[in-house]
Order: sequence, then structure tokens, then C-alpha cells
Amino acid sequence: MRSVRWKIIAAALVLGAAGVGTWQLLPEDGGDRGAIRVGTSDVVSSLDPAGAYDAGSWALFSNVYQSLLTIRPGSDAPVPDAASSCGFVGRELTAYRCELRPDVRFAGGRAITAEDVKHSFDRIKAINSEQGPAPLFNTLESVVAEGRTVTFNLSAGDATFPFKIATGAASIVDKDTYPAKSLREDGKVDGSGPYTLGAYQAGVSAELKPNASYKGQGKPARASVTVRYFKDSEQLDQAWNSRRIEVAHREMPPAVLAGLNPGMKDTRYQTSGGSEIRSIVFNVRPGSAAAPLAVRQAVAAVLDRAKVAGDVYRGTVTPLYSLVPAGIAGHSTPFFDAYPAPSAATAKKLLKEAGINGPVHLRLGVNVRGANTAEAEEIKRQLEATGLFQVTLKPVQEWKDFQKGYAAGEFDAYTIGWIADFPDADNFLAPLVGAGSSMNNGFSDKRIDELITRTQSHSERADAAAEFRDLQKAVAQQAPMVPIWQKKDYVMSRESVTGAQNLSDGTGVWRLRELGWL
Repeated sequence: MRSVRWKIIAAALVLGAAGVGTWQLLPEDGGDRGAIRVGTSDVVSSLDPAGAYDAGSWALFSNVYQSLLTIRPGSDAPVPDAASSCGFVGRELTAYRCELRPDVRFAGGRAITAEDVKHSFDRIKAINSEQGPAPLFNTLESVVAEGRTVTFNLSAGDATFPFKIATGAASIVDKDTYPAKSLREDGKVDGSGPYTLGAYQAGVSAELKPNASYKGQGKPARASVTVRYFKDSEQLDQAWNSRRIEVAHREMPPAVLAGLNPGMKDTRYQTSGGSEIRSIVFNVRPGSAAAPLAVRQAVAAVLDRAKVAGDVYRGTVTPLYSLVPAGIAGHSTPFFDAYPAPSAATAKKLLKEAGINGPVHLRLGVNVRGANTAEAEEIKRQLEATGLFQVTLKPVQEWKDFQKGYAAGEFDAYTIGWIADFPDADNFLAPLVGAGSSMNNGFSDKRIDELITRTQSHSERADAAAEFRDLQKAVAQQAPMVPIWQKKDYVMSRESVTGAQNLSDGTGVWRLRELGWL
């Protein structure tokens, strides 16, 4: 999902693949001077932070809400935002304390209190939305508010906790307008971010105006922004070509991205971050065709990632052999080690040893956006070419319906992307394959959970390297998910717009406040 976002442990992190790319441009007119129009094919599933764990929602949250901590452009270290200071209490990494800034207020004028922060976290756990971020806070036991101080008590040592409270999941909401045990559904936002939300039409547009009362780590917003949401990458491309937007981000068609070059007229582009991944997720509930381990392993043995990357994505993605992408400290290649080349013979042997002789009938769910359908068709072609599988594609148009579908177990497998909540290997493992996984696929494994807990206990993240290798190997053996590819983050903008190079750096934070007119 995403998928972002992060003090003490940052120095041990490696995010080499997230370097900022070179800008290419040729001059032309600067356009009008109204709101800067930003186009995206991402989807906002909810305006309530307790009900969303997806890239589109969190991108908006990072502009209209504040978290206690945040991430500066080009950095992987969490720094105070709504807080003036934060830190672990003692050496056990089981208590984390933050002091609120004295001048932080909601856009409506009321001062943010520690009780608002406590309320924001308590309701995530209480509501426990299937599409919400509760799995991210699996170690959070309780929140205590005293004066301007907030203390988070954890069930186990969790060195990644500062990262988690720098994400959209930790957005601070007004306790007077957000129900304690249900999601807010009136289409409004009460936050303290750099923007206020004006007119909003789900799936169409969001009008953002600079919040004059914003106080935090970042600078004030430079210009009003209108975010325009498009059904798919083709519509986004059409909007770009017809000059209905000045900035395009997530996600242009692969052919467009592959064709970016220095000679393009009035087009700046940036590539950064390699932490977006895509995987096949298996429904392992009883009765699912993917419940038998041999079926999942057989798919992993057959999958030709290079063909997906080349034929479907025109080389704009890279084959991936672990849930932890290259460029993130702790990355290894367990799926390559187990299945170094696509092999129908290996898959046949795995199924035969498990007593599975006839073709395996798989229902493969796909959210119809961008290249997702072409990708699913290629996966179907590869599996059926072995004679071992019969695949029925289950296309779903709307993102919310797709989320509900996989949570309800309507598919034997489905494809989904994930953007880092924060740049640590833990975030590609704990919320995906750990207890209470956000993938809602029925998977749980005691050894995997134990290894996740052990990796989270190291404040010096390099010390967790061995456990991360063992953890990734265990995931490859159980195969609740099979990674397909990882990709860079692309931003396109007109020459008349400044600051787009800081809009996104592969961490999932959307810094619209950096945008301005020349």
C-alpha cells in the first residue's frame, strides 16, 4: 500500500535506491497563476485516517493532517512536526514519549491537546477497519495523555515505532468531530496540516488552500493546489497532453514513462525511490484453491518476472525476488535462491508430491487500473502455458470494491502494490505477512511472527540483518505472497511549476506545499 514515512534508528537505514533523479526540461510558457493542478490515478478510499491504509489516501493525509513526526525531503530520518520532541523512555524500546508543540492548532483555531493525540490512536484500534492501519500498530498497547505529553506503551520492543508515528496512519484528528468507535463519513476534514480541504468530490477532485495557522517542521504551503483524480493512467496521460494539469504523479502509462527523454518539450521529470513493490497475494483460508502450500510454491516456481517487466511495463520496473526491495537495508533474494529460473517441471513436481494431479483452478482478482489488467493477463498466460493451472480473471473496477472483495476471500489470489510506510525492511514484512496482516488473506505463521518481533527489538537496525535474512527465507518457503517487481517513482511537471522535485521521494509522503509558480 503503501503504501512511507519516520530518529534513533534512521542512521542504520540504507535507502540508496531512493536518490533523486536528474531534471530534464525545455522552456515554454508558465501557464495561468491559479491553483496548481496535480493529476494522479491514485484513489482516496477514506478521508478518515482510521479507515485508510492506501497510497492515495495517505498522500492526501500528508497535506491536510499532521503527525507527531514527519520526514524531510531527501531524508529517511523522522523529525518532530506536531511534536516538539520525541524519544524512547529507557533501553527496552517499550515506551515512547512525545511533547506537543505549544503553538500547534487545528485549522479551525482550537489548540491540539494530548487528548486529541490519544483519541486519534485509540480509535484506530477500536474501529479496527479492514481497510484501516491497525496492523501497523500491532505493538501498541496503550496511549497515556498527561498535560502536553503523550506516552505510547508497547507490548514489545519496537525500534520502528518512531517511523510509524510519522505516517499518515498517525494523523492527528479532532476528538470533538471524529467518533471514537466509528469512521467519520461527512466528507469533511479537521486537521492541522499545511493545507485545508475545500471542495471535495470523491474520485474527481480535491481543492487545497494553504492553512495560515499551520505550525510544524515544514514550511508553509506556497500555492493553492487542485488535485484531480483520474480513473486510469490513460486518462491521466490525456489530461497531461491536453494541458489540463501541470503536474502528473502516479501513474502514467508504462510506454510514456519508458519514453521520457531530455528532448521533450516543456516537460520536467524526476525518478526517485525504488521502494514501490507489487506482489501476488494468496488467499490461504480453507476452501481456497491457494490454501495448499504446494500451489503457492508452484506459482512462485513458474512466474517469469522478467517477461512481466519487459512486455507489460516496458522495462520501467525491475524483477523482485523478496518482499523487501533492493535499496532497503536487509534486502535478500530468497525467491531467486529457491526458484532461480521459471520452471514448469519444478511446479509439476511440487504439485505431484502434494497429491495434486489435475489443473489447479485459480480465481485471480485484479483492480482494473493502469497496467494491472495486462499484468494479470500475462500471469494467467504464464500459468496456463504449463498445463498445471486454469486461471479465471476477476476484474474489479472500483478500489473500495476490490478491497472488500479480497478481505471477504472472493479470490484465490490477487495482485496488489505496496508503497513503504517508512524506509525499513520491517515495513515490507510485518504489515504484509505478520499477525493481523493488512492483506486480509488468512495467513499466520508463528515462526514468522517470532522473527518479526526479533527484528523490531534492534535499535541499531544493522544488527537485525541476520533475522531479516531468516525472515525473508521463511516467507519464501510459506509463500503467502509472491513478489513480482519493484519500480521507481516518477513525477512529471511543466516548466512553469517549481518544487516538483520535492513532491515525492519514494517514501509515500506527498509534499504538495513544495509546489509553486515561477
